[in-house]
Amino acid sequence: MLVLRTLQWGPQHGHGIGQMIRASSEDLLRVEHGSLYPALHRLEEQGWIAAEWRASELNRRAKYYRLTAAGKRQLAAEQSKWNLC
Repeated sequence: MLVLRTLQWGPQHGHGIGQMIRASSEDLLRVEHGSLYPALHRLEEQGWIAAEWRASELNRRAKYYRLTAAGKRQLAAEQSKWNLC
């Protein structure tokens, strides 16, 4: 859910996703690359995110991830579960 929530604000590369999760949790959550990238691949396989290669802010080749329509629906479903608690 954290990855989907992060991507609702727009496409981001993997490192940026990790930084945004860390910043939004005020450094309480740190997502290591060994956990983040397998999760991104699983979300992509489920059709909740899509990826494309493009240049990063530093003009390096990076894979950018974006939320799909199915991912937006999944995020809404997950958020409604949390709102019930």
